[in-house]
Amino acid sequence: MKLLWSELAIERVTAIASHINQINPNDTEKWIEKCFDRVLQLKDFPKSGRIVPELSKTNIREIFYGNYRIIYKLEPTRIIIMTLRHSRQTLRARDMES
Repeated sequence: MKLLWSELAIERVTAIASHINQINPNDTEKWIEKCFDRVLQLKDFPKSGRIVPELSKTNIREIFYGNYRIIYKLEPTRIIIMTLRHSRQTLRARDMES
């Protein structure tokens, strides 16, 4: 399966990394690396994430990395990382636009 990141997902990773960098610059690179490693697992196990409760669509799923929800869309030949949200943040409709 091909793995793609949406523009919004890249923006969210960048914003989260920037926030981490302000708190502890030594943790930023490690956080980014582990986040991408977590997503890479989807290539082998694309249905390993749970269905996003707010949407109840079988092709929109999420996995967790720390306090973050990594929301992705399953398509027949690819996985699209749609967004990352802090587990306390509400999922917005615009986050699911592809």
